[in-house]
Amino acid sequence: MDDDHLIKTSQYVLVAGVDEAGRGPLAGPVVAAAVILDPLKPIDGLADSKILSERKRDGLFEIIKADALSWSVGIASVEEIDEFNILQATLLAMQRAVNGLAIQPDEVLIDGNRLPSLLIPAQAIVKGDSKVKVISAASIVAKVVRDKIMVDYYQKYPDFSFHLHKGYGTQQHLAEIEQFGFLPIHRKTFNPVKTMIMQEKTK
Repeated sequence: MDDDHLIKTSQYVLVAGVDEAGRGPLAGPVVAAAVILDPLKPIDGLADSKILSERKRDGLFEIIKADALSWSVGIASVEEIDEFNILQATLLAMQRAVNGLAIQPDEVLIDGNRLPSLLIPAQAIVKGDSKVKVISAASIVAKVVRDKIMVDYYQKYPDFSFHLHKGYGTQQHLAEIEQFGFLPIHRKTFNPVKTMIMQEKTK
C-alpha cells in the first residue's frame, strides 16, 4: 500500500485518518473514527475493514488502541440520522471523532467525497479506506466499535439478531421486523420502517 503518491505530507507532521461504519443499516447509530498513527510504530495488515475477518479486525483494533498516537470515536444517534439525514449525521459523527482526538492533527484525510466542517485542513479521498493506511485504521476502529454496539443491542432486544446482521437489511432482519415490529433503535426514515409507520398511521 503506497500512501506517498496520495498525500503530500512533507509540510505536515501529524495526519489523522477518518472513516465511518453504519451508513446503510436500518437500525443503530452511525459511528466514525479518527486515528493518528505513530510513524515509529508501523502496524502490519491494515486494510479496508470490510475485507478483513472479524477476528483480524478485532486484533488490529487492539494494536491500534495500543500503538496509535491518538484515536477517537464519534457517534450520531438514530434520532440524529432521522432528523438530519444519513449524510449529515455521518459528517457530524466524523466531526465529533476529529474533535475528540487528544492530539490535534495538522491534516485530516477522510474516506469518501464529502468533508465535515472542520477547523483543520482536510482532504476527501474516494476509496481511501483501501488506499491510505491511516484511513484503513480508522475504518477498523469504526467497524469494531459499531459492531460491539449492535451486539449489545442483541442483549437488550433478543428477538432481533443484531449480533449477526448488525442492523443491515438482511432477509433475516426484514423477517424480524415483519414479525416483531420496529424498535426505538430503528431508523424511521429508512424503508421498510418508514412505510410501516405510514401504514400504521392510516389504520
